Order: sequence, then structure tokens, then C-alpha cells
Amino acid sequence: MTAVYITLAILTMALVTYIPRVLPLVAVRHKIKSPFVNSFLYYMPYAVLAGMTFPAILYSTSSMPSAILALAAALLLSYFGRGLVSVALAAVVVAFIAERVI
Repeated sequence: MTAVYITLAILTMALVTYIPRVLPLVAVRHKIKSPFVNSFLYYMPYAVLAGMTFPAILYSTSSMPSAILALAAALLLSYFGRGLVSVALAAVVVAFIAERVI
């Protein structure tokens, strides 16, 4: 009986994840001409990534002030065009120091 439930759960998950991927391909067969829809679809992955990453940044340390300081350091360095590795390392160092001080 358990195997039936597991198989049913796997099939349901497959269906639920397959429909949103195939439905746009089937429903929209022509090129999208609306600038609003195009810009919405263009920026959607960035918005979702930011929405998933930002809370993780704030709750990644044991105290909120150290996370905010590390985020500020990362934003400042990335604003000035530093690379991904140097921004990440600086954020880690700032968070480490802030955890020790606070």
C-alpha cells in the first residue's frame, strides 16, 4: 500500500512541475509583442532570485546587525565594480568580525 502512495506522490509531483513548463509552449505560439510582457518575463528570474536570496542573507548569521553590515559591505563593493569572489569574501570577513564584536 505504501508503494502505491509513493508512486501516486511521484506522479503528482511530476504533473505539477511539468504543466507550468509545457503550458506556455502550447498556449503561446506567436511572438510576444507587448513591451510590458517582454520586460516582465525578462526581469522575472532576477526578481525571484533576489526574493529567495535576500531573506537568506539576513538570517544567515546569529545576529541581524552582523548580517546587515555584511550585506552593506557586499553592496558597496559590488557598486564599485569589484568581482564576485572579492565581494563574497569581504562580506564573509565583515560578518565574521561583526559576530565577534557584537
